[in-house]
Amino acid sequence: MATKTPWTGQWVADRLGIGLLAGDGRTDDDLRGLLGLALRSNPRRAHLLVSHVLGKHVPCAPAEIYGHGLVLGERVRDLLGPDAERAVALGYAETATGLGHAVADGIGVVPYLHSTRREVPGVAAGGGFEEEHSHASGHLLLPEDPGLLAGSGPLVLVDDEFSTGRTVLNTIRDLHARHPREHYVIVALTDMRSAADRDGLADFAAGLGARVDVLALAGGTVSLPAGVLERGRQLVAAHETPPPAPAAPYDVTHLDLGWPQGLPDGGRHGFTPEHRTTLEAALPAMSARIAAALPPTARRILVLGTEELMYTPLRLAAALQDTLAVPGAAPGGPSGPAGAEAAAFRPAGAPLGSGRSAPGPRPGAIVLFSTTTRSPVLAVDDPGYAIRSRIVFPAHDEPTDGGSPERYAYNVAGGGFDAVVCVVDSAGETAELYAPDGLLAQLAAHTPDVLLAVVPAYRPQPRLRARLRSRMAARSAAPAAESTAPSRPTASHPNGSTAAMSDTPRPLPEPLRGPDFGSYAADEVGWLLKDLSAVELEAPTEEREEAIQSGGAHYAESLPVEYQPSPAYQELFRSALAASAERIARAVGAVTELVIAERGPDAVLVSLARAGTPVGVLMRRWARHAHGLELPHYAVSIVRGRGIDANALRWLAAHHPAADVVFVDGWTGKGAITRELADAVAQFEGPGVFDPRIAVLADPGGCVSTYGTRDDFLIPSACLNSTVSGLVSRTVLRADLTGPADFHGAKFYRDLAGSDVSGLFLDTVTRAFGTVADVVAGDVKSLLAEDRSPTWAGWAAVERISEEYGINDVNLVKPGVGETTRVLLRRVPWKILAGRGAGADLDHVRLLAEQRGVPVEEVDGLPYSCVGLIHPRYTRGATGTDGLAVDAK
Repeated sequence: MATKTPWTGQWVADRLGIGLLAGDGRTDDDLRGLLGLALRSNPRRAHLLVSHVLGKHVPCAPAEIYGHGLVLGERVRDLLGPDAERAVALGYAETATGLGHAVADGIGVVPYLHSTRREVPGVAAGGGFEEEHSHASGHLLLPEDPGLLAGSGPLVLVDDEFSTGRTVLNTIRDLHARHPREHYVIVALTDMRSAADRDGLADFAAGLGARVDVLALAGGTVSLPAGVLERGRQLVAAHETPPPAPAAPYDVTHLDLGWPQGLPDGGRHGFTPEHRTTLEAALPAMSARIAAALPPTARRILVLGTEELMYTPLRLAAALQDTLAVPGAAPGGPSGPAGAEAAAFRPAGAPLGSGRSAPGPRPGAIVLFSTTTRSPVLAVDDPGYAIRSRIVFPAHDEPTDGGSPERYAYNVAGGGFDAVVCVVDSAGETAELYAPDGLLAQLAAHTPDVLLAVVPAYRPQPRLRARLRSRMAARSAAPAAESTAPSRPTASHPNGSTAAMSDTPRPLPEPLRGPDFGSYAADEVGWLLKDLSAVELEAPTEEREEAIQSGGAHYAESLPVEYQPSPAYQELFRSALAASAERIARAVGAVTELVIAERGPDAVLVSLARAGTPVGVLMRRWARHAHGLELPHYAVSIVRGRGIDANALRWLAAHHPAADVVFVDGWTGKGAITRELADAVAQFEGPGVFDPRIAVLADPGGCVSTYGTRDDFLIPSACLNSTVSGLVSRTVLRADLTGPADFHGAKFYRDLAGSDVSGLFLDTVTRAFGTVADVVAGDVKSLLAEDRSPTWAGWAAVERISEEYGINDVNLVKPGVGETTRVLLRRVPWKILAGRGAGADLDHVRLLAEQRGVPVEEVDGLPYSCVGLIHPRYTRGATGTDGLAVDAK
């Protein structure tokens, strides 16, 4: 006779007398089939109801988990009738984020949002409430669209279990005060309220003047004997075991899922029906990539989500089960690391992908799903207890809510898994994830193969277009200025003004450093910037150009959408880097030696972000290589028409002698920034006197006296944007984002880590230092002996070109390889002028011009290799200098 499987709550019931009593016509066995019991370390509640079908604490078949949510959603749809189309679904973090999303799918074409405990700077809360019994009680609502919760349609609130109702009451109370509505539906897997709690909810709804319905798969009550809290604490103390020692070195296979660009990783900021369509279409290909990376012998596989990230890995797990079961699964493989920043944390020898081929159908393959959690629960290896094992590891999501520094994965150890696929969002791919006692190491101690898939953490996208148009309209209504010259900042823009900072000094923050900001190592550069990573600042290039040229917005008030290079362009960059590494190293050595000769060994390198930053890092490396010096290096913002960041100058003067500061940039064009810096430093009334001279790698414009060369040649760092500059954006200056005591702002594009070549650029050039040392010595000797006075030949050429081509605005003429590349990447180019016979240095320019449909015109007598012309008087659809379609000149 077969032995009956014990109920997974029996161990607790026997020791504490806690009982589950079924209701709603169900039997106790029905209820016990859904729930087990465990003990928790929580002063408010001794027990934990452990769901067998939620996918949080107990690994479960993904189709079963998702199916229960769909069934509940279908019941909501039937209840609401025609009003279902106006509903919004709201799930609770962290436990019900995936369940709530599944319920939303069951309802149909409705948007979904879940509460979160992860603060997101720059995103205004659309609500907040307390979950009183929870280990981490604070919840935030951070919808991308502020109107998501403002409608009058039904609000569907989804939690895993409905125990007292206080959390739901807190939620409805908060949201009803903001946006009253007539109908609320509360959904849970189990409804375990007492009679008093049920009466309390009915009274609350009557006082609110709204209808409140409750739907659950099963109902019942929990019987709690007197003194259960104290006896529960004693049991936990008696059976608690210390966490295991750090795991041995491990390997991890990194997966590139091919996640669709712009698709949210979940419902933290809202998930629309359109998002759902995109995800459904992408799931088969993503699951095929996972299947291809699994070891051929793997038959029992766990897909492990992480805390609030439940829905995405749940759907991946279900799709993976389908892929392994269906003949002819499409092959696909991992394509490299999850990102350069994370690579710094990976243990030595951790592979970036195994190159395994898709195994096709696997008879008997089982895919289960569960997620990690922040709730501390006692583990007891007994078949009558719901939590048989526990993995403990440090939080890797940089928590901001003051909760426990530990996180947990239950019933994974001892689960007999042949492979575990861990799914995290990019915000959770931190040093702690890869630490010796981190999640990956702990998983590797219990399974032969660990695979890691990183989903880009979604960044909210505020309506930048509306902001730009509003700003344009406001400025067009203002009196026109008498002069077209860029105005200097006034007291209304204190952060942009170098003169306005002479009043009482305000405390300033410390520099931002990697890996928290940017992908450069912490000692390579300190960013004197404000982190605006969570603020959506990007706008379509054409829209920005129209706003800028109409006077509706300054170019530094928004960001262009980051250019994502094609494979051909990436290969071109790598070829250019390999061909020019020694030439760049030679220029780096020459300019660094000039700086040390002129300013001494105590020089402080201050790069003009962002083009100057890679150059500053290389100069710092040369000083260490050639002289054993550790020169301080910082990056600051300078904005044409607004000046240098005065707060950054104040910080520098407070930490270093101002006379030691050497400003660094990549190259010169016509010399606009050179003049801007000189004017700004002259106006600075803070402590210290700064030398405004700039040191650059290349000075084709003849604008400076400290340079490595005056040749206009390709510096590969000009070929790309943030992905070759430490993943940091161009700087931003906007009064509503950067206050009087702030530095100028910038973004860290952590989600582009997989495309980051910043380290590749630096390391390739650095390796050439030894090769060029002798020739650098000769270059420096010649440079010190010759007249290096600025000639300003570039400025004269730009004025001539501006007049000849009918542009009449030198700001729209961008000379040199670097500036021309910027035009093609960030602005609306009109045409490119190339020196006749220019060679491989312009290959990337020609490719970009072809991709954007921009004519390249070869000309004689050009003092630069090329010149980029921004479209003058741009309005969308215009092609000529008068804004009308004309033949190319």
